[in-house]
This record gives sequence, structure tokens and C-alpha cells, in this order.
Amino acid sequence: MKSNWYEVDDTSNLISPSLLIYPDRIEKNIQEMISLVDDVNYLRPHIKTHKTTEIVKMQMAHGIQKFKCATIAEAELLGLCGGQEILLAMPLVGANMERFVLLIKKFPNSEFSTLVDDLKMSSEITAFASAKKMIISVWMDINVGMDRTGIAPDENGAKLFRHISENPHLHAKGFHIYDGHIRETSFDRQKEMVDAAFEPVLALRNELKNQGIKVENIVAGGSPSFPIHAQRKTADVAPGTTLLWDARYAELFPYMNFQLAAILFTRIISKPAQNILCFDIGHKSIAPEMNFPRVQFLNLPDSEQISQSEEHLVVKVKDGNLYEVGQGFYAVPMHVCPTVAKYETLQVVENGKITNEWKVAARNQKITI
Repeated sequence: MKSNWYEVDDTSNLISPSLLIYPDRIEKNIQEMISLVDDVNYLRPHIKTHKTTEIVKMQMAHGIQKFKCATIAEAELLGLCGGQEILLAMPLVGANMERFVLLIKKFPNSEFSTLVDDLKMSSEITAFASAKKMIISVWMDINVGMDRTGIAPDENGAKLFRHISENPHLHAKGFHIYDGHIRETSFDRQKEMVDAAFEPVLALRNELKNQGIKVENIVAGGSPSFPIHAQRKTADVAPGTTLLWDARYAELFPYMNFQLAAILFTRIISKPAQNILCFDIGHKSIAPEMNFPRVQFLNLPDSEQISQSEEHLVVKVKDGNLYEVGQGFYAVPMHVCPTVAKYETLQVVENGKITNEWKVAARNQKITI
């Protein structure tokens, strides 16, 4: 029988590697998210972490109806779930423009919106919307220092937002910002830096207000800055990793009270040398983009991850005689979001037993659109 919360009583029929999911812990994470904002109307959770129908519906059961996503497939999943407001937080380019329109037509009871950070692309979306005789809802994406997407909150930003606001084929929803580059282990330091990055955004909103242009809303941040933006009560907050949590964020943000809810099950497949163990979690089974460690083992003390390939993770231990080929182990992903996308299904664990299997419905490029 299990002695730890993450253990499965009988693993004889459990494939390795598998990604285990714990609904009771997800439920507590949703409750913690709501407690930080007080009002669910300020929550717009990102589904990129889990991409799963059942987890979306768990949130909707708490009254959460606004969501954020990164792909057309994720947006379609939210439409299928009946989400009321769905922000596709990626600029529309190429074939995705037509796919976005198909989303709007397929799910008329959901409001879809997307990002714009470029005057040229804004004009292209306008021409596209005009040809379709429709209005497309857009958020102006603002770069607050991550230098990934977004326009600077300066006169160029003001010019773009004026263009969007005055355009009959665009509905200006407001500003979108993502400040995931700010990752301080001290809450006070994190708040100081997040607030400093947000000040130019507020200044731009006030400048536009003085010009008679209203900024309806702001969608701010992700999981790293969630507790800070949640205190504003004037912006939607869009945490994603908070639903499942992972070892990296647990280490970086000790002041957040989220629970680990996704655990990898793996087995030793070989002992090729003294004190060397090889596990069946390679690049194809876990996010490999960071330096070692790739996982945090829960029941393998004093170990060092030394190499990884497509199907294998090689680990050095102090005494290899303590372990056997075929033995099962549990490990927390360091980065859970791209790890989930590696699995077609999640194994649901309740009271030490596998009770269900949840499909990662939006892991591929498309569902139907």
C-alpha cells in the first residue's frame, strides 16, 4: 500500500513513462487561485499547461468563464467546453487568420479575441475582417521587458491603439502584457519589479484616456507575477502553471501556496555501470530545454542526473545495489507545460488508484479547425 500521497497502490499495469494527475490537488490549486483574486471575474487562466477538457470544466464549475490560450487547437477546446471569453494570446499570421475566423463562426456563443502588436498586421487583420464583413476583437500586446512579443508602451503604442480603437472592423479590448521574465524568490523584490514594469502601461492608459480613448481592460502577467497582479483588482490575471505546478516554480516562488498535481511515473530499465541507473524518461517524455536536473525525484535520494537522450535518462547514485531493474519511481517535472504536451493521455490518480484517463485534447496543432 502507498505510504506517500503520490504513490499508486498497484503499478503492475501502469505503463512507464506515464504522467499522473491528481484531481484533489488541482481542485485545491483552483481554490487558491480564486482566493488570491477574491472575484473569479478577474481570472483568465491560461490552458497551455494542461490542454485538457476535464481541467477546464473543473475551473468552470467554480464560475471561471474567461480563459487564455496559445494555439488554435486550445481555443477550439475552450469553444467546445463553452467558455464565454477566449483570448488567443498569439499574433495571427498566415493560415491562422482564416482558422481564427472559422473558430468565431463555429462557436457563436463564445467571444474570441487575439493579440496585435504591429501596425502592418493590424491593417492586414482589418482587411481580412472587412472582406468577411465582421468585427474582430483584439488586445494590443505590450512589451514590458521580456522582448518576446509586444509593442513598447510609448508613442508607437499609443498610435497603434488609436488605430485599433478608430477601426470599424476591430474591437479594441484593451492591453495585454506578459512579464514572465521577472522571477524573484523574494515576494517584496518580485512585487517591486513587476510594479515597475507595469507603471509605463498605466501611464499609456492614462495618456489615451486624456485623448478621449478608453482602454476597456488589461490582461496582465502569468504565473510568476500572478500574486502581484491579483492584488490590483483592475486587471484580469492569467496564471497557467498554477493549475498543476512544477518543481521549478516551487523552488523559485516559495511564497506561493500551490500544490504539485502532475507527477511522472518511471522505471529503471538498466544498470549499465556501477552506481549508474537508466530510466525510461528521455527527451520524448519530458521537457528537455533546461539544464539538469530535468526532474525532481520524490523517492530517489542523493542522485545526480548526468545525461539524457531520446528515450533514456541516466542517473548516478551513491549505492546502485539498493535499486533493481524494473523498479518504479516518481518524479516532478521541472517544467510541466511542455511535459504535458508529450502525453496523449493523463492517468488520473484518486486515493492511490488509477481511476480514469484524461485526454490531452489540444496537444496537437489542430482538433478540427
